Amino acid sequence: MTDLVLREQHGSTLTLTLNLPEKRNPISDPAMVEALIGAVEAADRDIDVRVVILTGAGTAFSSGGDLKKMGPGGGLRDVLPAQTRRNYKAGIQRLPLVFEALEVPVIAAVNGPAIGAGCDLACMCDIRIAAQSARFAESFVKVGIVPGDGGAWLLPRVVGFSKASELALTGETIDAREALECGLVSRVVPDAQLLGTAREIADKIAANPPHAVRMTRRLLRQAQGASLQAILETSAAMQALAHATADHDEALRALLERRNPDFTGK
Repeated sequence: MTDLVLREQHGSTLTLTLNLPEKRNPISDPAMVEALIGAVEAADRDIDVRVVILTGAGTAFSSGGDLKKMGPGGGLRDVLPAQTRRNYKAGIQRLPLVFEALEVPVIAAVNGPAIGAGCDLACMCDIRIAAQSARFAESFVKVGIVPGDGGAWLLPRVVGFSKASELALTGETIDAREALECGLVSRVVPDAQLLGTAREIADKIAANPPHAVRMTRRLLRQAQGASLQAILETSAAMQALAHATADHDEALRALLERRNPDFTGK
């Protein structure tokens, strides 16, 4: 059986590749949901994995939902609407919850179209880099449905309410240049340079103490929905943990001795 998510590790960076190129890497099927969740949760448990890069095999990042399975009896949609609700909760809606709970940073290397839930998957990641051939669409209305995977929560937090409303209500596709202009991605690079650029960013992240990076990632995520007072309290608690790490002491020594630090994750 084909591995639905390929794993390739370079040092402390793990690259995960959605591997259904003949279908343009849909993520709505239970098997793909399980494979992707399993891969990112395993990376999160491994402190030696300091950064994850997520990309797609072939010419697409992800087509989102499998259109051929959206009809009655196709998978998510059940004859009984109450069961359809349960299918979403037990299936694709698990993805944003898992990504939100991660500590390891995730970089989306968007190598081609990211459509519907594929666009939302990119939004679940912390950093988004786009190839020039990338395209993005919050296109649920085009097939007569709503963003059932959390896109109505994710997209406004990335591009702002007005732009998110424009994208979600029109369902129109934007190119990589416009995605950069609205903040959906932070960089656009030639296709051939995409993974190289993602790895360069990953290397810069991985060069820092892993516990500090992971706690910083958690603070950034929690800050999106918490009060300043709550974040200050959490920051103080995490700072106490960070001060107690050997990597913090090593960072101070290296700065004072004007040398490169050697972080061990302890």
